[in-house]
Amino acid sequence: MKLALCNEMFEGRSVAEICPVVKDLGYQGLEIAPFTLAPSATEVTAAQRKEAREAMADHGLECVGLHWLFAGPSGLHMTTPNDAVWTHTRDYLAALLDLCSDLGGKVLVLGSPKQRSLVEGQTPDGAWKRALDLLSSVLEKAGDQGLTIAFEPLSPAETDFINTVAEGMKMVREIDHPSFKVHLDVKAMCSEGAPVPEIIRSVTADEIGHFHVNDANLYGPGMGDVDYAPIAEAVKDVGWDQWLSVEVFKYDPDPETIARKSIEYLRQFWP
Repeated sequence: MKLALCNEMFEGRSVAEICPVVKDLGYQGLEIAPFTLAPSATEVTAAQRKEAREAMADHGLECVGLHWLFAGPSGLHMTTPNDAVWTHTRDYLAALLDLCSDLGGKVLVLGSPKQRSLVEGQTPDGAWKRALDLLSSVLEKAGDQGLTIAFEPLSPAETDFINTVAEGMKMVREIDHPSFKVHLDVKAMCSEGAPVPEIIRSVTADEIGHFHVNDANLYGPGMGDVDYAPIAEAVKDVGWDQWLSVEVFKYDPDPETIARKSIEYLRQFWP
């Protein structure tokens, strides 16, 4: 199992500045939030892409991929009935595929709850179709680039569109494309009624696109009440052995402390 860190926790620091810290702590990969590079993925220059990719390679780190895909710029929405906004969002997702490929990444985690929740005038069925059409329209490109889009179910507190892994898998199975899979996130799974290990065992390793580890309290794994022993057993049972990326939403006392505590805890289960 390979362990990675999501870069946005190191607020304001460049990829080049983050890499030695991540490497020294024992992580093998870095996962990038595009808004940390530029306000829009289309504004990340060729030079910036090359610099970031080389910085990771120089420190023996892999670029896992991208997440927080639609956090910026404004005006993106994947389930909207507005054709202009929908087309802009589709085109932006295609641009994100290019950015991920240029950085050497392999997976794009599609969470972005505000940019998928139902808007006024939209029905649940209509939203489902808009999302399905948008995702389907870019998957041939993703496949050509060797990339996977991993859809992230999120809690009802964050969005009203795809809240459970079961709902995410319904979308995965309906689209039925090898470049589209479900994303598992411990914090998000904690919001479901079933135990997290049971949810993990409801899918196979081939259906998982990526996996975020954290705690329901928004800190890193081992920094709250979530017990990872049964989670680790479930992960082993389904055969997932790719990446676990630490994604947190509270950055105190400091990113280094969170990153260190997280990897020390995870290594108890994945030496």
